[in-house]
Amino acid sequence: MKLVFATLSIVFLVLVSSLVHPCMALSDAIKPNSSLDCDSKCGVRCSKSGHDRCLTFCLKCCLKCNCVPSGTYGNKHECPCYRDMVNSKGNPKCP
Repeated sequence: MKLVFATLSIVFLVLVSSLVHPCMALSDAIKPNSSLDCDSKCGVRCSKSGHDRCLTFCLKCCLKCNCVPSGTYGNKHECPCYRDMVNSKGNPKCP
């Protein structure tokens, strides 16, 4: 019984480890442009917000649009994709 359990455990670990590498490659492939530093741009954008949600939504918008407007508020004309993203209620999605 112990031999069966050990064999199943090893088979499971091999299968899981074979799936990890393709998933990591896929996550790297969906990043539109690694030259844009979304973390620092959104950090500046949300610095006066005081809300964790600002940073969360800014990062999502940055990764999708590949840009973040300058400053802490406004200037959305600099990035039309960022400006035009809306939620299900029709309100702006990006801070």
